[in-house]
Amino acid sequence: MARSIWSGAISFGLVNVPIKLYSAVSKKTVRFHQLNGETGNRIQQKRVDPETGEEVAYENIVKGYELTRDRYVLITPEELETLDPEKTRSIDIEDFVDESEIDPIFYDHPYYLVPDKGAAKAYGLLLNAMADAEKTAIARVVIRQKEQLVAIRPHRDGDLLVMETMVFADEVVGADELDGLPDSKELSVSDRELTMARQLIESLTDDFDPGKYKDEYREKVLELIEAKAEGQEIAVQPEAPAPAKVPDLMAALEASLAAVRGDEQEEEAKPKRKSSSGGGARAKKKETAKS
Repeated sequence: MARSIWSGAISFGLVNVPIKLYSAVSKKTVRFHQLNGETGNRIQQKRVDPETGEEVAYENIVKGYELTRDRYVLITPEELETLDPEKTRSIDIEDFVDESEIDPIFYDHPYYLVPDKGAAKAYGLLLNAMADAEKTAIARVVIRQKEQLVAIRPHRDGDLLVMETMVFADEVVGADELDGLPDSKELSVSDRELTMARQLIESLTDDFDPGKYKDEYREKVLELIEAKAEGQEIAVQPEAPAPAKVPDLMAALEASLAAVRGDEQEEEAKPKRKSSSGGGARAKKKETAKS
């Protein structure tokens, strides 16, 4: 059972909606420790002064902001504490905007907002009003001594509000800062190329099912760990060949469409099974590909 990590209230106008905050994701990263390859002992990380070679006690470590090489401004914890945002238990809504106006690049980490005891009616009012207006709220909240910019929106698949922390505008790398971007002439394509590319996209179009996408690398790492723990020998896989450059865009599009249509003909040739409610998307996909 998930546990709430923060509690407070959503504030808009003079209305307060008590809520509990839950993380909406739980990362499944496989973590490794550093060991001595000869002894198998776990490595200890030590803070060492590079000039004296002596280990520095934790209480003697201070924060420093680098101005130039080997020149720092020292900042004490007490000085930073004076700048901490006011500790509140409020998510203060500042604006309501259309969700389509927010580039997903601004989103950082998702959370669920659940009504606290006795707050279901006020929560439902905000949820339904936002869903009816098709709006997303932009708000600020202080979590773990850090002020966060957040977006709050109705969840697409349930009677629930979702909150996502956001990066600030000056933290987003602008496209104008990238090297090697092609100009509009280089991006131009013929009508025939565009038509075939759209046919390929439509033939591969299906309903989004997040459960069908797996972290295959993580699964292979766990299988490798299990196999080695059981004493199995592991064969080193050869390096994958570099992808070949596509010399002819039209030939690649035609070959891709032919491959997709060939797969669909094989599916149609298989013995028919009783239809189920899950076949609508696949039927739609085939129908689109033939058009």
